[in-house]
Amino acid sequence: MIKQLILKNNVRILFPHEVKQIIQAIPKPELKDKFEALLYTGSRYTELQWLYSHKDAFQGSNIIMPSAKAKARHKERYVRLNVNGRRAVEYFLRSKNNLPAHTGWDQNLIRWAEKAGVDPTGLCCKTSRKTWESWLATMYPNNFMQICLSQGHVGWVSMEYYIMLPFDDDDKREMRYYTDGWL
Repeated sequence: MIKQLILKNNVRILFPHEVKQIIQAIPKPELKDKFEALLYTGSRYTELQWLYSHKDAFQGSNIIMPSAKAKARHKERYVRLNVNGRRAVEYFLRSKNNLPAHTGWDQNLIRWAEKAGVDPTGLCCKTSRKTWESWLATMYPNNFMQICLSQGHVGWVSMEYYIMLPFDDDDKREMRYYTDGWL
């Protein structure tokens, strides 16, 4: 059965099997590290670019992230990481180069998706962030406020976008590999 695409504000939210397919299609280990760091942190693209230049903000199980928005209620937040997230960030920070301009990353995502046989509709640098938050909201619904704080959102924004998405039991079993240990 082919699943219907999940699009929120024209940004794609991926199913776990699609993430796996895209990772397998990424040709260079360093690019895989960057993709996984974006996914497992749920960071905004510019935030991960900032982290590359401020490696001391990576504290092992957390990243101390300054607000990316001028009108933010909190001037910093703690981005929670599981074991996969810690590994991904460590590898990303060892990369020779920072993330490219977001337009280049968007083109890479589309190319990798096409190579993997994944529909590229709505793929962009925001995809990994929206995917991660939706997976966390699906897997840890009782910890919704912790998810919001880690992602730098207020609860109503997250509820509007990430609650009640059409993930089935198979998707949830696959998500567990990625999200286990986040709490």
